Amino acid sequence: MLRYSPSATAIVAVSPLALLLALSHPVAAATDYQRMDRARGHPAQKSIGIFVGNELTEDGSTLLGGFGHEPSSHWIEIVPRQEHPEGATVEVGVTEEASIPGELTEIPQADITYKHIASHYSEFAGFPPPLTNGGLNEHGVAARDIWAPSREELVAIAEDNAPQEGPNYSDLARAAMERATTAREAVEVVGRLMDEHGYSTYGGNSHLFADEDEGWVFINYAAKGLWAAERIPADEIRVSYFGYIHEFPADPENHDDYMASDNLIEFAREQGWWDGEGDWLNLQEVYGTPFPGEEMAGFYPEFYEAGRNPPEREAELEDMVPISLEDLIAYVRDPRWSTDFTGYGQVAHIRPDVRDELHTLWTAVTSGITTPFVPLTLATESVPPEFSQHRYMTADASSHFVDPDFAHLEATRYATRTFKRLLYYTCERPGEFLRPVTAELEAFEQELMSQREAVEQRARRLFDDEGPDVARDYLTKRAHSDLLDSLNLGQRLVAAVERQTRERFGIRMPEGKDVEGETTPATSQHMAEQGWGAMVHCYDAALDEYPREHGIYREHRGLLE
Repeated sequence: MLRYSPSATAIVAVSPLALLLALSHPVAAATDYQRMDRARGHPAQKSIGIFVGNELTEDGSTLLGGFGHEPSSHWIEIVPRQEHPEGATVEVGVTEEASIPGELTEIPQADITYKHIASHYSEFAGFPPPLTNGGLNEHGVAARDIWAPSREELVAIAEDNAPQEGPNYSDLARAAMERATTAREAVEVVGRLMDEHGYSTYGGNSHLFADEDEGWVFINYAAKGLWAAERIPADEIRVSYFGYIHEFPADPENHDDYMASDNLIEFAREQGWWDGEGDWLNLQEVYGTPFPGEEMAGFYPEFYEAGRNPPEREAELEDMVPISLEDLIAYVRDPRWSTDFTGYGQVAHIRPDVRDELHTLWTAVTSGITTPFVPLTLATESVPPEFSQHRYMTADASSHFVDPDFAHLEATRYATRTFKRLLYYTCERPGEFLRPVTAELEAFEQELMSQREAVEQRARRLFDDEGPDVARDYLTKRAHSDLLDSLNLGQRLVAAVERQTRERFGIRMPEGKDVEGETTPATSQHMAEQGWGAMVHCYDAALDEYPREHGIYREHRGLLE
C-alpha cells in the first residue's frame, strides 16, 4: 500500500498490517510514524533551549528557557529528595520499539537524589515513560534537553551496532537534576554516565545546563560514546534549536571551559572528518549537521523552518538586552515555534541573592502559546491533581479501563486538556483570537510577577521565624492557588472563544479522506493521519512582528467581559 502526504517530498510504502496497527493502536502508530519520517529524511525534531547569562539580564539573574516537543500527555511533577539503599539500581535505555532498537539495563543509583521540579511526559516510542527534558533542582541547577542531529555516518554506526545499551536522553537529564550541585557538575555527571554505561540514542541529542554563575552546552553524539561540552559565560546568550558547538580545542583536557569524551578528537581524525591541522576544530562540521535549510523545505510550514536557526535567534535576543523574565516568557511563547508540537514551556529564574528554595521555575503545563506561565519555587512540595498525569494523550491509556488506584485522580479536570482546547480554538482563527487570548494570559502573569516580592518576603520570614516546614507549606499552598487560578482562567477563555466561534463562524468539522469503498464518516476516521507532517499553529504574518514585548496586547482585553 502506498500513502502520500502532501507535506512530504516522497511516497512512502506502508504495509497493510502497519497501516492497520497505526489506525487501531496509538503506540504502534507513534512508532510507525517516527520510522516513516526517518525514511523521508525528516527526523522528529525536538525542543528549544535558551540560556541568557546574568550579565545580560535586567535583574542580574540567570535565565534558562525552552520547551519540550512531543505528541504526548504532559504534567508537572515535584520529585522529592530521596535516600537510596546501598546497591540500589535504576533502569535505563530504550527498547526494541525505538527507531534505533536497544535493550534496557540497570545502572547504580546515587546514594541521594536531589529534589527537582520537572515536566514529565508519556510517549516517545521505545523510550520508557515517564520521560523528562530537565527542570530545576534544589541547588539552583536548571537543565533543558534539545535534539542535536549527528552526521549520517554516526547514526549509521549506531544502527549497525544495535541493539544499543546505556542511558537515553531522558535518563541523563533526570540524572543531572538528581545528582548535580552546579552546571559544571551536571556536565561531569552526564559525561561520566556515558563513559561508564554507554548511550542509547535516537540520532543525536544535547543538553543546556545553567546555574547562577554560568551555563554549559553538552552534545551527545549518536555513536561511539562521543560527547563534548562547552562553557557559556555570564556575558553570552546561547540558543539550542538545535544544540550545537562550533570551535573546540584539539586538547580539551588543557582548557577549563571545555570537556569531552577521551575519543572525541582521535575518532574524528581516524575517520578523516578532521585533518588534524591546527589547534581547533568545528564540532558541528565534524560531527553534526548543518542548521535546517532548504533541504527541510516543505515538510513543516515555512515560518517554522525559518525560525530554526540558532545564530539568528541569538542575534535577535542580543538586540533585546537587558532581557527580563517576562521577555523570555514572551519569547518562549512566540508563535513562530510555540505550536501544538510544544509539549510545555519553562523559564528557570535563577537569582544569586536568594536562598536555594526560592529559586523559581515558571512553567506552562502545555504549549505556552495559549497557556499561562506560573511560578513554582523549589520549596513547593506538590501541585494540584489537575496538573498531574491523566489519560488524555497518555500512551496506551486507551488499551484498558483505568486502574482503581488512578480513578479519583482521573475524575479531576486536566489542565493540559483545557489549554489544548484553548489552543485549537485560538489557532483555528488566530487573527480573531490570538491577541485577546494572549492579553488575558499575560495580564495574569504580570499580576503574579507583581506579587512575587511580597510572597518571597513572607516566605523568608517564615523560614527564619517558624522553620522550613511552615515556609514550604505556605509556598505550596500559594502554588496550588496560582495553578488553579490559571486553570480557571483557561476554562473561562475556552468558554468565551468557543461561544464567539459558534455564534460567528460555527464549528468546522473534519473533511477526512474519501477512499473508494470506504463508508466510515470523516468524524470517525484516524485523527493523526499526516503524522509529523501536520501542525496546528497560531502564526499569522499579518498579526505582529516578532519578537514582541510581553503585555503589549492590553488594549485587546475584553474576551471575559
